[in-house]
Amino acid sequence: MTIDTDHFRVQLLKERERVQSAVTHLHSDHPGRLDEDVEETSGAADNHMGDLASATLDREVDYTLAENSEQVLSEIDAALQRIADGTYGTCGVCGKQIGAERLEAYPWASLCIDDARKSEGR
Repeated sequence: MTIDTDHFRVQLLKERERVQSAVTHLHSDHPGRLDEDVEETSGAADNHMGDLASATLDREVDYTLAENSEQVLSEIDAALQRIADGTYGTCGVCGKQIGAERLEAYPWASLCIDDARKSEGR
């Protein structure tokens, strides 16, 4: 089976643009570091501990989302490089072809479903 790399390149570029936009938005909402944001929130005399905890949790969620999004960007870039190298759709562990269904759902996949499950400890 031949993989339509043009189709997946378009999907990857669209997803990259979407994720990059989300990362940019998260960074613009919170340009500092988490400890700076928490210090700023706790510095106000009228802040209740519950407000501080809620603000801290919100910042942690945003920073975690940004980190995860940056990881996805890295995986998308690696998939685009595999397309350029001619290795897209081939499992990086066993060398077998990654199923089309998996690539449709997860176009930056670098492992077949069996090896992905093994790497996740399932």
